[in-house]
Amino acid sequence: MVKRCLDILGSAAGLLLLSPLILVVGAVVYRRLGSPVLFTQERPGLDGRIFRMMKFRTMTDARGADGALLPDVERLTPFGRWLRSTSLDELPGLWNVLCGEMSLVGPRPLLVEYLPLYSEEQMRRHEVKPGLTGWAQVNGRNALSWDEKFALDVWYVKNQSLMLDVRILGLTFWRVLRRDGISAAADATMPVFKGNRKT
Repeated sequence: MVKRCLDILGSAAGLLLLSPLILVVGAVVYRRLGSPVLFTQERPGLDGRIFRMMKFRTMTDARGADGALLPDVERLTPFGRWLRSTSLDELPGLWNVLCGEMSLVGPRPLLVEYLPLYSEEQMRRHEVKPGLTGWAQVNGRNALSWDEKFALDVWYVKNQSLMLDVRILGLTFWRVLRRDGISAAADATMPVFKGNRKT
């Protein structure tokens, strides 16, 4: 209950105070990448329930001769890469927090198609709401392997507390300033998770 109150207050204050920045970023995204300005995608939340996560768009819709979208590395523009490095692309997610679909702190929401690929232990990351930032984000972000990331997510689930959330939020500002762990070593973002059946 306390966490939900803090999520409401934090997201509402963020949307209000950052509204000029959100408008400016939206205008620049429209100018650089066109419409739509927002990228929305179905993601699993608490208990695996599906919601539509919102972010600022960072990629083009460039497609190959077969009509399929090109790989992320070819669609991610220098501007989009900068947006991700500053985490400004995540600002619309404050609306997801305000609506109760996400929390300020929690495991990051991943793709719906990953749900059947998790081990029993990894699936525990869905025992809490997904977050704008989380324990994995302040301990390596996309520079982590999937196993490392899921281990940190589950550690958070087992050890969550108000003080831990405050610590994570503080570390998040520091990591964003340093722009640590934006992408994996050999990928524009993060390689596809192909499953891990170990429990």
